[in-house]
Amino acid sequence: MAQAEWKKEQVVILCGGEGTRLREETEFKPKALVEVGGRPILWHLMRIYYRWGYRRFVLALGYKGDQIKDYFLNYKSRERDFTLDLKSGKVRAHDGLEDIEDWEITFVETGAKTQTGGRLQRCSPYLDGDTFLFNYCDGLSDVDLDKLVAFHHAKRRIATLTGFHPRSRYGVIKSDDNEIVSYWQEKPMTTDLTSGGFFVMDKRILDYLDPECILETGPLERLSRERQLALFVHQGFWFSMDPYKEALTLNELWSKPNPPWKVWA
Repeated sequence: MAQAEWKKEQVVILCGGEGTRLREETEFKPKALVEVGGRPILWHLMRIYYRWGYRRFVLALGYKGDQIKDYFLNYKSRERDFTLDLKSGKVRAHDGLEDIEDWEITFVETGAKTQTGGRLQRCSPYLDGDTFLFNYCDGLSDVDLDKLVAFHHAKRRIATLTGFHPRSRYGVIKSDDNEIVSYWQEKPMTTDLTSGGFFVMDKRILDYLDPECILETGPLERLSRERQLALFVHQGFWFSMDPYKEALTLNELWSKPNPPWKVWA
């Protein structure tokens, strides 16, 4: 993507939760670094935004946030062949420069136990535009971000959330009058909508926050009552990695051709 095509809006991503339902992984690392196909789920999410022209990220850190800093501070050495002069500390890279993403990342320490609204508020000194995108670190989708942002501006509300059709955690069966199974579907897509992240927000949202607030049960409820929260419905793919089994599912999907959230080339 040409430099002139980069979007100016920042993308705020919450990376501070403990991920207690992923304890098999998060006992030793933050949820954002749980790997899908050998890469942190955070990397996959950032690549989705990058595909749509967003390169400026603000990461709200908390639990084991130093590991996220270390991952990106050492990113080049992970991605490229290089020669290290151990005595002088000089590094000479050999190739792979074109494969390094052109990302600007601001790391914000928001506290190990801070709630979601408080984490967003602590990022406010680093937000420099009237509009920003906002997300959790654990959900992946093929949502069209251009359409989402255009929808937000058209609705002229303080915030827009994306509604997704989640898959049921259980299979569905039905029987006929003779109590013989006539229908079977393993974990079908539900007709209900859930909020799966992928927000667009005006900076006015900051007036609704305080250091201790939970974004979902405080500010977003208030915005809903005031009719300042718009809903963008996405009919395509969305998957949130919460229990360990869902991390395994994402890894299985990645191993197949054309993973549904891989919208980049």
